[in-house]
Amino acid sequence: MNMSKARKGLLALCGMVAVGLGAAGIFLPLLPTTPFLLLAAACFFRSSDRLYNWLITHRWFGRYIRQYREHRAISRQTKVATLVLLWGTLAFSGLVVLEVLWGRLLLLAVGVGVTMHIMSMKTLK
Repeated sequence: MNMSKARKGLLALCGMVAVGLGAAGIFLPLLPTTPFLLLAAACFFRSSDRLYNWLITHRWFGRYIRQYREHRAISRQTKVATLVLLWGTLAFSGLVVLEVLWGRLLLLAVGVGVTMHIMSMKTLK
């Protein structure tokens, strides 16, 4: 099946957006890094060998994809860093930034959900 140039271009653009969101997720605990990088890898795989190879061999991003593809797991260090950043950011936002109870409860619910998801993943040794 021959894919059109427009479709490949759209997939490559979606992949670049996903890489950007994945990169932001490294620093913003409410954005998940690995799912966005996996999405980017899937988009690049279907649109550009050059972008796909760049992503899976990238110094920082490639590690997330390889760990997940090979082991369906993340490292203990990644789990700890993610949870510390998550709860630190949520605590600051809930105690300093937000004044409404429903906003604080929403942050708490998001934190519990993300924590459960992170903890449910296998841990690399």
